[in-house]
Amino acid sequence: MARKKQYNYFKTMEKLAENSHQAASMLEELVTNYSSTALDAKAEVIHQLEKENDRNIDELTNELYDAFITPIDREDILIISERLDDIIDGINGMTYLFENLVITELRPETDHFAKMVHEATKGVHTAMLEFPKFKNSKTLKKMIVEVNDIESEGDRLFSRLKKQLFTEEEDVLEIIKWKEIYDRFEAILNACEDAVDIIDGLVIKNT
Repeated sequence: MARKKQYNYFKTMEKLAENSHQAASMLEELVTNYSSTALDAKAEVIHQLEKENDRNIDELTNELYDAFITPIDREDILIISERLDDIIDGINGMTYLFENLVITELRPETDHFAKMVHEATKGVHTAMLEFPKFKNSKTLKKMIVEVNDIESEGDRLFSRLKKQLFTEEEDVLEIIKWKEIYDRFEAILNACEDAVDIIDGLVIKNT
């Protein structure tokens, strides 16, 4: 009987990161040229990427149940996969916020937040590509630092925009809507930082 081909856990985790990066690209495009028509089209692409990630995680989890040997500890594979999934869940949730809060016009600098999310997910994707060869990678540590720097920059933007919202906006409904949106942007960047920090910890653990 033919031996079952060994499952490539790293490849699946790379795909999770890649899909998050693609979803962030869609989000940035949406924010750059925002309209209800664009929202419908971009949101559908993001929804499909999120569903694909869910299927990939189900597949990975099922493989872990039966695996005798894994490249790194099972729980570490699960943890990093869950953190990668948090990123695309946040991006997917952002499209629902735009729709459910009936956002027809974006506030200034929303595009800056979307660009940061795109850059951070690109860094996570690159870090995940480099992770299997972490012992020899010259790029991995740089990507981890870069994503952390983007998250710190995002914190500063978040603080400034929230302050402007509460001091300059008089419409209470707008304040409620945009507080949720800013909070979601910050949560996505935090998820990106969490992902690379876990990768960093696993490098130390497995060195």
